[in-house]
Amino acid sequence: MSRALRKSSDLLFSGNRATIDAIRLAPPPSPLAPVDLSDPVKIHAVMDLASRIGDQLLTAGTSNSDTKAQIRSVMSAYGLNNTHVDITLNTIHIYSRFNENTPPTNMFRVVRQLSTDFSRITEVDRLIRSIVAGATPLEMAQKILFDIETSLLPYRNRYALASWGGFAAAVALLLGGGWAVAVVAGITTIFTMFANAWLASKSLPLFFQNVLGGFAAVIPAAVTYSIADRIDFYLPPSLIIGSSIVALLAGLTLVQALQDGITGAPVTSAARFYETLLQTGGIITGIAAGIQTMAVMGITLPPLDTSHTSGVLGSVTVQIISGAVATGFFCSACFCERRATVVASLTALIASVALFGVTNLLNWPGTFGVSLAALVVGLAGGLLSRRYMIPPQITAAAGITPFLPGLALYRGMSSVLNDQFVIGMSNLGLALTTATALAAGVVLGEWVARRIRRPRILHRYKQLRRPHVGSRRSSQPKPRMGTDGRVRQPLHWRRRRRNVSKSMWQLDSKMRASESELQQQEDHPAGTGEQ
Repeated sequence: MSRALRKSSDLLFSGNRATIDAIRLAPPPSPLAPVDLSDPVKIHAVMDLASRIGDQLLTAGTSNSDTKAQIRSVMSAYGLNNTHVDITLNTIHIYSRFNENTPPTNMFRVVRQLSTDFSRITEVDRLIRSIVAGATPLEMAQKILFDIETSLLPYRNRYALASWGGFAAAVALLLGGGWAVAVVAGITTIFTMFANAWLASKSLPLFFQNVLGGFAAVIPAAVTYSIADRIDFYLPPSLIIGSSIVALLAGLTLVQALQDGITGAPVTSAARFYETLLQTGGIITGIAAGIQTMAVMGITLPPLDTSHTSGVLGSVTVQIISGAVATGFFCSACFCERRATVVASLTALIASVALFGVTNLLNWPGTFGVSLAALVVGLAGGLLSRRYMIPPQITAAAGITPFLPGLALYRGMSSVLNDQFVIGMSNLGLALTTATALAAGVVLGEWVARRIRRPRILHRYKQLRRPHVGSRRSSQPKPRMGTDGRVRQPLHWRRRRRNVSKSMWQLDSKMRASESELQQQEDHPAGTGEQ
């Protein structure tokens, strides 16, 4: 029993730490790979590298406070300690004063629009970890970051579109729909995401893309409902619409907005929150336009019926599994790694069990159950992400997507258009409350995970103070030695990939090869060998 408890403790509270945790816990006290501070070119190169890394972090949805800490850590690793970093919405401003005899240096960078492409964030996380560990010189870090920025997607866009369709189908099953609802919702979402991607390539603002997405979600639902009603087949359009617009809600930045507000960035938080409300308003506008268009064409959608489910597929077990499957499809649509997909799906499965256990067994309100599910996503996802070396924001963004309030948005808009203003506004308020509860629960769970995640070295130090007889923990771990007799640096990116996603992180062998060549040149200088 004691051994099982000890292994459980090691699994949850020791082992790997997230990059941001390692930075906040013990920032580098001295530069591990310093540059020449008297050379302005080197100074600008370091600041440019740090700002480009911050660009990648903000694009993937990292909060302002975490991005600032990681930018400072990168500059400190190269010797720039007296720096100031300011991030306001999509701008990064870096100020550095490294010498009293020279004027300060400033760097300004504008971040492009946030996206749900997580294919690069894991590689950037490994790069930051290596820079802070002193294992990557400046020139090599610049080359690696350039390779990350210009790297191709792991697979083609058509697979991402198919994943969006699978995501909507799984959400339909999560809401209690049957196979017909899942098929229609999946096809509708594939068309919607394809149209939005094409319009985005034409630089159409995201607001109008969401208007089109909300409109396109209503038309197939109304047409299929009219056909199914004639053949006496139950096909609720509300579940189709609610499942289809969840894919649009998944790309919004509510979690990041609330996290910025909690961690001391109120200006950025207010801007992102307003942006989220505006984009959600576009979805609502599209739904309203679709309902009115169908009414003009003679197709009146029925009121929302939440008490009916379609056969055995409406069981709680199917809904719980559907939540995990929806998260897996979302990760595939966002080009996540397989390890991140598995961890996020497992987190969503645990959260779904918590949600349906609270709402069905204890009969607690749905908002409380959603808050508990989000708390589980933040806590369990944070612990598992740190255990398996995954950026925590991937798990947080993917884990809450099955619980986004798409059905409440549709019900509120439908009620308002049917002269039920009080019911409609209460449902829109419920949707906003649910979204805020999801964001707050994830932030709180992530905060708890960050506080209880202890580094392994402290745990082993306690074991060394009280050694156990016959235990392997009584001896310190031996350093890993390379073939050349040197201690290997803690590079965490050495893993195999296939095809276009072949790993570029084979730096140990390259560094050893370059070092051996230099050693041979020193041992046999030019002109001393045989002529």
